[in-house]
Amino acid sequence: MSRRSVLRAAAVLGLAAPGLAACVTAGNNGGQSSSSGDKSATNPFGVKADAPLEVVVFKGAYGDDYVIAAEGVYKKQFGGAVIDHKGIQKVGDTLRPRFVAGSPPDVVNNTGAGRLDIAALNQSQQLENLDELLDAPSWDDPDVKLRDTLLPGVVEDGTYDGSFVRFNYAYTAWGLWYSKPLFEKNGWMWPQTWQEMLELCEDIKKTGIAPWTYQGKFPEYMTDPLLVMAVRGGGMDLLKSIDNLQPNAWRHESVKAAAEAIAELSGKGYLMQGSEALSHTEAQAAWCQGKAAIIPSGSWLEAEQKSVTPAGFDMVMGAVPSLGGSRLKNNAIHAASSEAYLVPSQGKNVQGGLEFLRMLFSRNAMKDFAKSVGTLPSVKGATDGITMSPALSSVSEAVRKAGDDTINYRHRIWYPTLTKAVDDSVAELVTRRITPAEWVDRVQKAADDLAKDTSIKKYERK
Repeated sequence: MSRRSVLRAAAVLGLAAPGLAACVTAGNNGGQSSSSGDKSATNPFGVKADAPLEVVVFKGAYGDDYVIAAEGVYKKQFGGAVIDHKGIQKVGDTLRPRFVAGSPPDVVNNTGAGRLDIAALNQSQQLENLDELLDAPSWDDPDVKLRDTLLPGVVEDGTYDGSFVRFNYAYTAWGLWYSKPLFEKNGWMWPQTWQEMLELCEDIKKTGIAPWTYQGKFPEYMTDPLLVMAVRGGGMDLLKSIDNLQPNAWRHESVKAAAEAIAELSGKGYLMQGSEALSHTEAQAAWCQGKAAIIPSGSWLEAEQKSVTPAGFDMVMGAVPSLGGSRLKNNAIHAASSEAYLVPSQGKNVQGGLEFLRMLFSRNAMKDFAKSVGTLPSVKGATDGITMSPALSSVSEAVRKAGDDTINYRHRIWYPTLTKAVDDSVAELVTRRITPAEWVDRVQKAADDLAKDTSIKKYERK
């Protein structure tokens, strides 16, 4: 199953059934369950050694082997514990009834299409506040708190209304992907500006290869480079105004310029014919087959394409080029943590859930994850000393170069209806069924309608 919505810390979270918050019973028990044991330096949460632990994991492109390995460590620590492990696809459909009934698992990997609505669960006090976990000693070094081992933005990404409830395992970066050998063979250099991108596309087109393709059935893939270019031009102030639903935020000149750039790809014939009708797997397969040179995606791409990527293809990620006059460095990228882990407050073994995540977020577990799935983990130094694929190496280098200039859109997490309106309009924009000016009008109206809707909870980015 695709990671297309995962990750997008820029993704739609509101796919849970309407009214979930009203159906569940508030149940935050402050981290205390009937299976409490004695606390110690090696057992900071007081896990009872023989308490069963239930772990439910989304089994998608990343698989669940890394979780099963961590469960082995847990059972060595708590010899009497029996672990009930479930690797599933439809997390929301499977677990929503259990949350309503007050009998959720102890640990949930809430990922994939149709996942649980975290905001609704948090509002109804169904999720454990994980601040205690953040302030616990890291598994690797008892003198270092777990929170101090994390990459930038991980805590912010998982915080809802001041409560840290969503602990993200992977660190996802988005950009434009290409085959390094293909570029080297043709003497193509990765462009730093959009004008250079257009010149590159013209050169690529002359070889008979389509310059770009994209996952047409999922236009969110093209939304990302548009928003990155817009924020580069407008800076973090623009990003905050968009996230905070400020009047006319989408009418900023940088937003319109970015929309014009994306429309230009189609206007100049730089998109592979038929791309709009392709699924993510179909577009990515065509790209791997050399039918197109560039495709937008996140850093899960290597894992998702593992079974169909030709030997020697050596995919790497390049930063989205700037339009000019950028208020952020040219290396600024969209990056955020993803692959959410939750500890339900009404789980039978809350302490065990917290301790399991302390183990899962250890550097050794993260290294195994990085090596096996080719994705950057959310803990600092997790890739140090390991041999990385060209793809993972390019992502790691992109994150390093970006530094603090990482772009992460909160509105795509907070407001599913706005996310859909933006992506649906991008689909029309890319195929030139609407103009950039019409795209701006549509998206601004969707944001204005959302701002006026008193039935939807509003959030503020500071």
